[in-house]
Amino acid sequence: MRAWDLNLTLDTTADLPMFLRIARAISNEVRRHRLRPGDPLPGSRTLAKALQVHRNTIVAAYLELLREGWIETRRAGGTFVSRTLPDAAPRGFAGKSALRESVPARPGFDLRPSLQNDEPPPWPPGTLNLASGVPDPRLLPSAALSRAYRRALRYRGPSVLDYGDARGDPRLRAALAKMLCARRGLAATADSVVVTRGAQMAFDLAARALLSPGDAVAVEELGYSSVWASLKLAGARLIPVPLDSEGLRVDALEKIASREPLRAIYLTPHHQYPTMVVLSPGRRLQLLDLARRNRIAIVEDDYDNEFHYQGQPVLPLASADQAGVVIYVGTLSKILAPGLRLGFMVAPEPLLDRIVQLRTLMDRQGDLAIECAVAEMLEDGEVQRHARRMRRRYESRREALVSALQKHLGSALSFDLPSGGVALWARVASDIDVDRWAERSLSLKVAFAPGREFAFDGKSWPNARLAFARLNEAELQEAVRRIASALPVRRAKNVKAGG
Repeated sequence: MRAWDLNLTLDTTADLPMFLRIARAISNEVRRHRLRPGDPLPGSRTLAKALQVHRNTIVAAYLELLREGWIETRRAGGTFVSRTLPDAAPRGFAGKSALRESVPARPGFDLRPSLQNDEPPPWPPGTLNLASGVPDPRLLPSAALSRAYRRALRYRGPSVLDYGDARGDPRLRAALAKMLCARRGLAATADSVVVTRGAQMAFDLAARALLSPGDAVAVEELGYSSVWASLKLAGARLIPVPLDSEGLRVDALEKIASREPLRAIYLTPHHQYPTMVVLSPGRRLQLLDLARRNRIAIVEDDYDNEFHYQGQPVLPLASADQAGVVIYVGTLSKILAPGLRLGFMVAPEPLLDRIVQLRTLMDRQGDLAIECAVAEMLEDGEVQRHARRMRRRYESRREALVSALQKHLGSALSFDLPSGGVALWARVASDIDVDRWAERSLSLKVAFAPGREFAFDGKSWPNARLAFARLNEAELQEAVRRIASALPVRRAKNVKAGG
């Protein structure tokens, strides 16, 4: 890897020849660990140009450092910080006490309280992932994306590498609007779409634009904690709403709204996260009416609309919104890959104007080159074809997971087959400690998510979420075999005397 230009501060007060000032500056940077053993140093011509001195001055400085043991040279390889250093006591412009050998471990100022949304420790390498509902990045049409990206840079390089529209690439917004009109029933135009770096940014921006500290926001009692964290960061006070086999209980939400003013509700109506229940048509209409009457914003998370296997997918709430209460958030991560960070949102224009102002302060704009490339893939139908292929592939993987679970864990798990999505929500037998089971499974390098991870109150739930999109059929078979072998000793059931 090519070395960065070395920025040195020379001691202008020392009564030393210039070559010794340079040598001392370099050895001081080694002492304070800014330069580390093995790091390459600039060539003599390069450093002489940077410091505006004669090259012979740099040669003399390097010779001094070589004699003292600070640097080493390799034939036809350049000059490097020595791997065996002499005494490295700090010396610097403000004396010994002002120089540190590392970044301070603790801040010298107060921090806000933690949101308590810390990521779990990394899984062991090679862990089979049944916990995350993310797509399989191995299936990304990388050749098509690479061609589209090269074309974007070749033909539109100056514009996609410059500052651009904070709303996103106009071609991508237009292509997304066409998709939303054709597939999801939204009367969207390019002007009503904003592209974000993933759906998470969309939720964060919507929360900042909508909420003031103390505002009440209703959420599903089992749900997505990352969005909950964004709402809390904006000052929201979250109120859980119970679920049943038809999704969010709108009657319970109405009771909450009668007691106190609600600013917003966040929900996943298409495939409820994590239970996969589809919000029933009657409740959708009730929810829209409740929001209209009470002026409540609905933040609709349509995270996996493309993956519906039985019948037609239910149209989003936003498709029937006549009152302007729905903020619709979608993503291309499930179709393509999460690392591309492409989300989008549709909402009334005054709200989008505020969101764009916030986005400009936070991030300025997205990756316009990627946005342009994906717009081209949408325009020529590549994304649509890929989505159809993935739908068939993931349905096959769902069948493989169901078959393996029925074979190895039929008495431990039960589930209703969802009409779509990328995961199963299973009920765990009452004599099994599901949290302990998840821990034991992870020790065998397979991960699944126990119900506790989605609970608003953080308490244990007798459920497990098993995602199947990321693993192929053989990997799913192996993952189920491992979690079956990790099954803890089942608790003895109470038996009545004489029974």
